[in-house]
Amino acid sequence: MDVISLTKDSFHKQIEHGVTLVDFYATWCGPCKIQLPIVEEIAKELKSEATIAKVDIDAESDIASEYDVKSIPTLMIFKDGYKLETFVGIQSKAFLKQKISEYTAIGDTC
Repeated sequence: MDVISLTKDSFHKQIEHGVTLVDFYATWCGPCKIQLPIVEEIAKELKSEATIAKVDIDAESDIASEYDVKSIPTLMIFKDGYKLETFVGIQSKAFLKQKISEYTAIGDTC
């Protein structure tokens, strides 16, 4: 599974169930260009455990405002509709995989 691009029409429906990692980015952002390949690798490796998604803050400024995204890249982990953690700046693959695994291990309740 590849990284899913979310819009205001699909965002809330996507984060309602299971664990979702969302990468808030912009196409012009240098650090975002470093983060995206890491996120894409995680999407391939954890496709059966979690959904990996991205939101272009320029195209989807309403979502960025709703979640108070002020710096990019910003990554958020959601489980069953609840925002659990926020990370600002470039995050390592190992760190993100560990965090996702912590929340997938919880099971169906949050």
